[in-house]
Amino acid sequence: MDKYLRRELSRKTWFAIIAILAGLHVLPWVFPGIQHIMIMIFLFTLMGQGWNVLGGYVGQFSFGHSLFFGLGAYVSSLLFIRLTLTPWIGIFFSCAAGIVLGCFIGFLSFRYGLRGPYFALIMLAFAEIFHMTATGWSWVGGALGISIPLKGNTPGLMQFVKKEPYYLISLWMMTGALYLAWRIERSRLGLYFLATREDVDAAEALGVNTFRAQMIAMAISAGLTAIGGTLYAQYLLYIDPDSTFGVVNSVEIMLRPIIGGPGTVLGPLLGSVLLTPLSEITRLAFQSYSGVYLMIYGVILILVIMFLPNGIMGIARKVVSTVLRRGY
Repeated sequence: MDKYLRRELSRKTWFAIIAILAGLHVLPWVFPGIQHIMIMIFLFTLMGQGWNVLGGYVGQFSFGHSLFFGLGAYVSSLLFIRLTLTPWIGIFFSCAAGIVLGCFIGFLSFRYGLRGPYFALIMLAFAEIFHMTATGWSWVGGALGISIPLKGNTPGLMQFVKKEPYYLISLWMMTGALYLAWRIERSRLGLYFLATREDVDAAEALGVNTFRAQMIAMAISAGLTAIGGTLYAQYLLYIDPDSTFGVVNSVEIMLRPIIGGPGTVLGPLLGSVLLTPLSEITRLAFQSYSGVYLMIYGVILILVIMFLPNGIMGIARKVVSTVLRRGY
């Protein structure tokens, strides 16, 4: 076990990662037309990684992560509008609010052994409660939502006229989330996560505190998703109950890691690279037919579950294994 935990990436791998990150930093200036799609890829990778920590590594399938996404968006936006608190600080309050709420739901769920469809349903129920509350509460904008006032190019308020700063912020946030998942995967906590996912009873028999492991995963998952909500609100400068707490967002968030490869570091990124452009294209192509892009998502999800139970990462691992075995 200790040998596994001490295993580090080779110098070639680190060099490749640094080269890719350097390339991504100059990409928006080389291809300015793809800035928006790249921002959305980074944003959904960040939130997908949040779902992945809980759903992929611990096996608690959440169908209501829009709850934390919406909470993060509303907390930072209201602090900015009501108290003129900069989103740079508001993002910490959003993250803290997500963690507190996640721990509350986690305590209620894990204390009584809720798993599988029961946990998915309780997450969906909480998301819908917040959805209905935000829709009927005028202080938070009601059904019309909140427009965040644009005060020009103001880096101190996380507001920029051009998209490049949003691109870099979302890139750094996504990189931080991927690094966090990588560190967790190579820690004792990561092993406890995997043991809990595979068999709770067997893990407890081996001395793993599965309740504590699930609570930690829930806190990390909720915090990352809430941070994504704040970035989303500051980027679009408008939020409403449907675009934040809506079920569609829960589907969007969880599909990335499921299709990319649940329980893997790069799964949410691969899923986001595939699905985010597809989502944008289908929205434009079928904008007159509401819900068509969700039907396309459903077909993709069915195909992945039928033929790729381990997502895109499953295929990638088989290809790499074959290449290494044959010595190409």
